[in-house]
Amino acid sequence: MTRLMLGRTLERICKGVLLLCLLHFLIMMILYFDVYSQRFDLFSRFNNGRNGSRNNGSGAAGSGHHYYYYNLSRPNVTLASYLATGEQLVPSARPETNHTPSPKPLPPCPEIPPGLVGRLLIEFSSQMTMERVQKENPNVTMGGRYTPPDCRPRWKVAIIIPFRHRDNHLKYWLHYLHPILRRQRIDYGIYIINQLGEDTFNRAKLLNVGYTEALKDAEYDCFIFSDVDLIPMDDRNLYHCYDQPRHFAIAMDKFGFRLPYAGYFGGVSGLSKKQFLKINGFPNEYWGWGGEDDDIYNRITLNGMKVSRPDVRIGRYRMIKHERDKHNEPNPQRFNKIQNTKNTMKRDGISSLTYRLVQVKRFPLYTNISVEIGKPPPRPFKG
Repeated sequence: MTRLMLGRTLERICKGVLLLCLLHFLIMMILYFDVYSQRFDLFSRFNNGRNGSRNNGSGAAGSGHHYYYYNLSRPNVTLASYLATGEQLVPSARPETNHTPSPKPLPPCPEIPPGLVGRLLIEFSSQMTMERVQKENPNVTMGGRYTPPDCRPRWKVAIIIPFRHRDNHLKYWLHYLHPILRRQRIDYGIYIINQLGEDTFNRAKLLNVGYTEALKDAEYDCFIFSDVDLIPMDDRNLYHCYDQPRHFAIAMDKFGFRLPYAGYFGGVSGLSKKQFLKINGFPNEYWGWGGEDDDIYNRITLNGMKVSRPDVRIGRYRMIKHERDKHNEPNPQRFNKIQNTKNTMKRDGISSLTYRLVQVKRFPLYTNISVEIGKPPPRPFKG
């Protein structure tokens, strides 16, 4: 019985060995035919190359054809090694290219930039020139553009200033604001919207023009609207857009560093492109001083948004003292217009803006856009 069991066991072992041998033989045959096919393919390419060179002969250069010579006599190299690598025998039709590593994507700019100073000393007694301001800001490019070199800002900001006959104020504004904006890591461009002629000034309409013209220059998604005579006293008052429309100048020196009233939205404000379009931009019919900022505040609240503001200790501003401009007298119709914002805001705004573009000129520190915006309509005669 024991011998019978032993015999069966040996028989099974022999069968297993035989199966393994058969499997090994099949694998070897597959590999052999695979290598044979590769060699046949390579030799056919090799012979075609040599035949091509023979056929071309000395006329190859004249005909523009190329032939290839394969050096198989290098030290420590055999035909088998060429056949093993395969590609070395076959000339590549692809041109050699220098693979330069792609630059690393910039990280997002920090929400609180590390180089901020905080409270600033603002004074207007020293003489200011454009040459001095330009030397102070060598990294600002033509047209008043700047982009942080080491990070990627969240917003692309157009700073828009309504303007007429304020050249001296502009020098101080650029002197202080360019360094502040660079420390804040803002990607920005500065646009001076110059109202030509001596007709009544229209601040809000110029701001609409600035929005329209800035978008022709770059794909801005944030707009800061600033008077040229207001300088921030703290660089932590960050000039970019927020979830809600932003009022920056909440504590001016002329108001005793207090908000004059709850609905005040004047001086310096900011809206994203989406927020600006939601309120149909700014009104075009406020000719003369006053009222347009209150109309803008009404547009914001009537469209379900709220005004956001910085801390009162950060939102402090100094105003450059000056006499009231000629042809910018208080608008006697402003109070009546403010009460009718709900009825007028859909038809009076960016959708109804008309003006004539006269000139766009780029300076080292800003872009000047000169426009004609028309005249106020004649006032109704009161009998």
